[in-house]
Amino acid sequence: MHNANPRLIFEVFKEIGIIEQLSRAQLEARLPDGLIAPQFAVLSHLSNRGDGAVPIDMARAFQVPKTSMTHTLKGLAAKGYIELRENPKDGRSKTVWLTQKGRDLLEDVISRMGPHLVAMMSSLDLEKLAEMLPTLIALRKYLDAARD
Repeated sequence: MHNANPRLIFEVFKEIGIIEQLSRAQLEARLPDGLIAPQFAVLSHLSNRGDGAVPIDMARAFQVPKTSMTHTLKGLAAKGYIELRENPKDGRSKTVWLTQKGRDLLEDVISRMGPHLVAMMSSLDLEKLAEMLPTLIALRKYLDAARD
């Protein structure tokens, strides 16, 4: 075990937080009116994990109350980005499915982000960024496992 430097660790998390704030602003500038980054994150989550998610599991993944997730899902369903279906395993709950409109929105936003991302990456060392990725993944996994 190495000596932990709390100041260094704090500075790393501070930078990660600032990066999150700035990247969220860039994302939200490219979202359609009425859609915010947390809603887009739900669509991205569904795209990554696959259809059929249960809202309570999504609430846990996002670390929000079930009522907040339910509100977010209802808003996305009203816009046609997701579909809520009866859960075949439990008639009291729903499952969440990404619609084609939701998939198209994800692709459109990613396309609109493209020029910004390319410009940003042209000023960074991509090899160093790639070297950081395993550490960031390990940090995320640790924090994810330690949250309960």
